[in-house]
Amino acid sequence: MNLDAMPLDVERIRRDFPALAREIRGQRVVYLDSAASSQKPESVLRAMDDAYRCYYANVHRGVYQMAEESTAAFEAARAKVTRFVGARSSRELVFVRNATEAINLVAYSWGRANLQAGDAVVLSHMEHHANIGPWQMLAEERDIELRWIPMTDDFRLDLSTLDELLRGARLLAVTAMSNVLGTINDIRPLADAAHAHDALLLVDACQYVPHVATDIVEWDADFVAFSAHKMLGPSGIGALCAREEILDAMPPFLGGGEMIRDVRLDGFTTNELPWKFEAGTPAIVEAIGWGAAIDYLAALGMTEVRDHEERLTRYALDALTERFGDAIHIYGPRDVSIRGGAISFLFDDIHAHDISQVLDQRGVCVRAGHHCAKPLMRRLGVPATSRASFYVYNTEAEVDALVAALVAAEAFFRI
Repeated sequence: MNLDAMPLDVERIRRDFPALAREIRGQRVVYLDSAASSQKPESVLRAMDDAYRCYYANVHRGVYQMAEESTAAFEAARAKVTRFVGARSSRELVFVRNATEAINLVAYSWGRANLQAGDAVVLSHMEHHANIGPWQMLAEERDIELRWIPMTDDFRLDLSTLDELLRGARLLAVTAMSNVLGTINDIRPLADAAHAHDALLLVDACQYVPHVATDIVEWDADFVAFSAHKMLGPSGIGALCAREEILDAMPPFLGGGEMIRDVRLDGFTTNELPWKFEAGTPAIVEAIGWGAAIDYLAALGMTEVRDHEERLTRYALDALTERFGDAIHIYGPRDVSIRGGAISFLFDDIHAHDISQVLDQRGVCVRAGHHCAKPLMRRLGVPATSRASFYVYNTEAEVDALVAALVAAEAFFRI
C-alpha cells in the first residue's frame, strides 16, 4: 500500500455514476460486479452523446470537417489508451471488440502463421476461457501441445517447473490478474523466462489495467489484451498491444475496408499499422468514450485507485472472516498487496446462485457461477462461487451491506 497516496473522495466519485443512484425494491443498489463490467461516469456518457449529436461521421475516409473531427477524436482516443498502458507507439495498439477478440486475433493470425504440429503453448490453471478456448481450437486444428502452469495451495502460480514447461514452447499466455482469485501475477519474470526459451509472452490484462498502473514496456510483453468496459468505458471495444515488428510480420486477421491499401484483381496490399488489423467501420464512438474513461481514471490517479482498492479489499476480507469464520470459504491470497479486489467465496451446502439471488433481494449485485474459468473451478473443487468485486466507487458501507445481506442469506438457508 502506498502511504503517500491521497484517499479517493468516493462520495464525490459516486455522484458521477448515474446507475449508482438507482433503487431496486426500495433499496439503493450496491453494485459489486465490476470485475464483470464497470459502471460508466457522466463524462463518458457525455463524450459519447456529444460524438453522436455533434460530429459523428465515418473515420479516415472523408475530407469534410465533421469527418475530420471524428477521425481526430478517434485517433486521440487511441493515443490516450497507448499512453495509459505505456505502449511504445500508437502503431502498436490495435482496436478490437474486446480482449477475447484480441486473443483470438493472436491465435488466428500469429498462431496460424507460426505454430505447427508438435509446437507448445503454455497456459495456466488461472486462465479465463478467453485465453483457453482459442488455443484449444488451434491445438485441435494444428495438433499443437498445450501445457499448464499449476496453482499452489495459496492461490499463486506454481513456477517450480516453469523452465521445463517452456522448453520447446513458442508462446506463454497468462493472466496478469485472476478474475476469480484476484491473484496478481508478476509479469516481468514470466517474460524473462519465456524469452530465455525463445518463446513470446501474451498477457491477458483485462483485470489488471483498470486497477493498477500499467507499463507494458516494463513488462517486456509481446502481446497484451484488455477491454474498455472493465475500466469505466463502453462495451464493444478493446485493444491488442503488440510489438510493431511482430504485427508487421503477422498476416491480416479480417479482410475488407480500412485494412486495405490497394486492391487489384490479382491481389491486395495491406494498410500500415495499426489499421492493417482494423477491417471495416470501427467502434468510433466507443473509442471516444474509452478516451473519456481514461481521462477520468488519470484524473483520479492510478496510484490512488490501487490504494483505495487495497484498503477496501482488506476491509472486506477482515469483515467476512470476522463475521463468518470457517463457515465461509474465501478463494485467493489474503495479502492485499498481491491481489485485486475480486473476492470469490462459498458457503458449505449453499449454492453460489442461491446466495446471489437472495442478495439481489437486498439490492446487492454480486456475480455467481464459474466466472468463465471452469478449469480453475475444478482445481478448487467447486462448481461455482459467488464473487464480489470492487472499484473506485465502492465504499466500506457497501461492504457492510454485503455482509449484512450474507447474514440474512445464511440464516434463510440454515432454517
